[in-house]
Amino acid sequence: MDPADLKPGRLAADDYARNFADAHPPLNRTQALIEAERCYYCYAAPCQTACPTGIDIPAFIQRVAQDNVRGAAEAILMANPLGGMCARVCPTEVLCEQACVRNTNESKPVEIGLLQRFAVEGHFATPGARPLFERGQPTGKRVAVVGAGPAGLAAAHGLAWRGHDVVLFDAAPKLGGLNEYGLATYKVAGGFAQREIDWLLSIGGITPRLNCRLGRDITLDGLLAEYDAVFLGLGLQGVNALGIAEPELPGLRDAVDFIAELRQSDPAQVPVGRKVVVIGGGMTAVDAAVQSKLLGAEQVTMVYRRGPDGLSASTHEQHWAQTNGVTIRCWARPLAVEAEGGMVRGMRFAATRLEGGKLVDTGEQFVIEADLVLRAIGQTFDAQPIGAAIELQGGRIRTDADGRTSLARVWAGGDCRAGGRDLTVEAVEHGKRAAASIDHALQHASARHLDKEAAHG
Repeated sequence: MDPADLKPGRLAADDYARNFADAHPPLNRTQALIEAERCYYCYAAPCQTACPTGIDIPAFIQRVAQDNVRGAAEAILMANPLGGMCARVCPTEVLCEQACVRNTNESKPVEIGLLQRFAVEGHFATPGARPLFERGQPTGKRVAVVGAGPAGLAAAHGLAWRGHDVVLFDAAPKLGGLNEYGLATYKVAGGFAQREIDWLLSIGGITPRLNCRLGRDITLDGLLAEYDAVFLGLGLQGVNALGIAEPELPGLRDAVDFIAELRQSDPAQVPVGRKVVVIGGGMTAVDAAVQSKLLGAEQVTMVYRRGPDGLSASTHEQHWAQTNGVTIRCWARPLAVEAEGGMVRGMRFAATRLEGGKLVDTGEQFVIEADLVLRAIGQTFDAQPIGAAIELQGGRIRTDADGRTSLARVWAGGDCRAGGRDLTVEAVEHGKRAAASIDHALQHASARHLDKEAAHG
């Protein structure tokens, strides 16, 4: 392979526009009305129970059927302030749609995700639409939210809605976190992530502070001295290593960085190899592999150390990858990066199998040629910026059900919180519940202060 095999501009301009357009176009009005009529509007609906944010799904679908887009959007966004993004990226096929009773009768659920997207985006597109939320009376309380991903955005919105002043800190130059930097371009085409954030900020009372990193520009002690409460939505900043020698070469990089570069660049300017290997079996691996193919790679292989049942990417995501020409190869673990002349030439793998419940090598080795290798084997929480005062569990922040940490006046949510499933919709629920808990704590603190003043009066 020639060093020029890792390069941008493999396709014509029209190809990039087509490949990175919306992968799943929205429903039009007629399609939405027809689909909404398929809903049984169940009492104690299992789809609502399956939704981590508890959206009243039958209610919003009934409003779609009544051609009441604003009412449908209100039902969604009251429960999930990032309902538009969740409709685009959450695995509805294993959440609400899997629980749909239509599966029993027709083996085809109501298209809940597409109907949710139709309602929310339809409301956003309505010129001069009245705000769905009005900010509560100012409380005089100030809350710092660190991390402007789904959890932080949901917490900020919930706190501002209750009248608190929120300062929203993020290390990146744009708000959005995973929604802005960590998802495939074709899932959030058209700048939707920032449009949703503009809507969310329109409630007022939220002041963004960008390019501001915890541990570098601000400290937790400093925030606690200045604010009445702190919410940490820090996400996962570290990337797991392969556990082998990883030379610094142009063709070896983290999949999350590759995806972020694509989101913030013209796809025609992003270098890709002729042959690409993606190591990992989750959604990040699928996003990196599919987008490599869409950039013009001739051969893309996802390699996973266990069997197909162990892949964390949903069946829907796996099919999407295969539909786009990605080969998924299981039962192989990386042994070495094959390099020549300062360039990646491939990856050497050991074939694996299960033996007594343990993963072992079979003794067979093989090489897959590649001029670009992307690591997508999971991310880790970097606890250093929060210090030792907050307890961890399994390497992430331990909290109660409402997001309270072991440190007074500090809450946490999203991927940095222990025990989660690393889902956007779950992160939103974390932020939503933490906002309610923080508000309750601040109100009681104010009540105790008033009681003390009355006692000393």
